[in-house]
Amino acid sequence: MKKKGIELEKLSRYRGELMGLAIIFVMLFHVGLHRGDMFFGLKRMGNIGVDMFLFLSGIGLWFSWSQTPHTMKFLYKRMLRIYPVWLIVATLYYVPDFYFPNLVKHSGHSTNAIDLIGDIAINWDFWINDELTFWYIPATMMLYLFTPVYLRLIIKAPVYRWLPAVMMVWSVIVAYIALIHNTVGHIEIFWSRLPIYFIGLNFGIAVKEKKRLDGSAIWLIGFVFLLTLSTCIYLEQVKHGRFPLFLERMVYIPLTITSLLLLCELLTKTPQGLRKIFLFIGGISLEIYLIHHHFILIYIEQLKCTYWVKFSLTLAITLPLAWLLHKGVNKLVRVIETKIASA
Repeated sequence: MKKKGIELEKLSRYRGELMGLAIIFVMLFHVGLHRGDMFFGLKRMGNIGVDMFLFLSGIGLWFSWSQTPHTMKFLYKRMLRIYPVWLIVATLYYVPDFYFPNLVKHSGHSTNAIDLIGDIAINWDFWINDELTFWYIPATMMLYLFTPVYLRLIIKAPVYRWLPAVMMVWSVIVAYIALIHNTVGHIEIFWSRLPIYFIGLNFGIAVKEKKRLDGSAIWLIGFVFLLTLSTCIYLEQVKHGRFPLFLERMVYIPLTITSLLLLCELLTKTPQGLRKIFLFIGGISLEIYLIHHHFILIYIEQLKCTYWVKFSLTLAITLPLAWLLHKGVNKLVRVIETKIASA
């Protein structure tokens, strides 16, 4: 590694596998565990899977944009991947939630028919009331809308690659300036995730150009990884609920980047069969995210099993259902695209 250096291109080469690991981390985060358990702080670190998704998405979208720098085509391709799946899952969640609250384990989100339509269409209760059921989806769709503008900006004037630092400052402003906090503070989870996504967009060009870090950088990467990971574990294990979450998400930024770089090196030495499993999971990570927590885990939690049994059951049930949803939606999308092309 010292001779060759650390290849940033691996972030693209192993993107699917990294996505698979990220969604596993998210699932580990969602499984319930008593705060007094010694694993609680580390379990809470599964939350970093979201930041991994956003960073890797940023890198992937740079590649996509550089191939087709056309705003409408870019947005069409992005929405075609996420929106049909979202509509199906949102309908299956919010309609029973609204009409048959006694038959499901969740309730109380859509307050009327208009609200129901808004939740299914764009999950607008996330933006209005900080309804976090599927918050990652409306947040991602919003980020997609601003991505072409940002990419055009940094290509024309690279100095604007520093904007993620301004976004970090904005997170502080949202948390502590009363007027702003009272207006948009309810979506803090969105504001504090902006920097890592746009840093991912910034990384895209370096990854595409196959740039390398000097091999000696592995020591700095390892140090930053251990420092940030131990800090976050301490915060969660000892001070959970007693600090503003945006502070920890700022620490997530270097933790995310160093984690992914180290995982890339591990994946280089990982058996191909295991990498294929991670790649398969990464390919259906969107569907896994949408169905594992509120359609499966919520019921498994009622079994009062141990943490690892609950996780294993959730994963075993989720994977085939997510795969079927992925295949079914892809088939439907192809049919629609064929009809549009022949019209």
